[in-house]
Amino acid sequence: MPIITLYDYWRSSASYRVRIALNIAGLDFESIPIDLSQAHHKSKEHVQRNPQTFVPVINIDGQMLTQSLTIIEYLNDTRSLNLFPKNAIDRAKVNALAHTIALDIHPICNLSVSSEAERISGEKNYKKKWIHQFMRPGLEAFEIQLKALPKSTYCFNENPTIADICLMPQIYNAKRWDIDISNFDRINLVVEECEKNLAFIKAHPDMLKPNQT
Repeated sequence: MPIITLYDYWRSSASYRVRIALNIAGLDFESIPIDLSQAHHKSKEHVQRNPQTFVPVINIDGQMLTQSLTIIEYLNDTRSLNLFPKNAIDRAKVNALAHTIALDIHPICNLSVSSEAERISGEKNYKKKWIHQFMRPGLEAFEIQLKALPKSTYCFNENPTIADICLMPQIYNAKRWDIDISNFDRINLVVEECEKNLAFIKAHPDMLKPNQT
């Protein structure tokens, strides 16, 4: 079987999501680090992989794919992972949870946007203020959405879905930026469960963290 190659960055939320999905699928893959802090994502080689210069990029089944949610959907469809409910209404609700994080919180709080916000502000350490302004309210909305669903082991049912895959990298970011999540009861129950799941454990950034950051 051809080797699956994942071009990622250890601290990238989007890459973290794909690593979780690959682990759920039980797929072996080679991780090729693209150091965002050293602008390796802007190299000629990486631009050829992804004109947007983002990570992750995956080489799988003879195809080069980008965009974490698209990659996860491809893995779900080709490896029967059951990351999306079959029922259309339930699928929409789970996707809404995933998109709350991946399409609303994450883009505005990522490295390039928060760094540019700090540059424009001219204020030292403004990046943290910027991230706090958007990340906690976004997680508060996620908690309310979660409470509207029947209580379960994971976000939606007794197995991980795309919502859990998007949640855990965002929780990692929240902790990194000292955002208090202690009062998010439903979120914390899901986090406790995911932290016991080997697919999530193996995908954690600490498993890939280089000696020098």
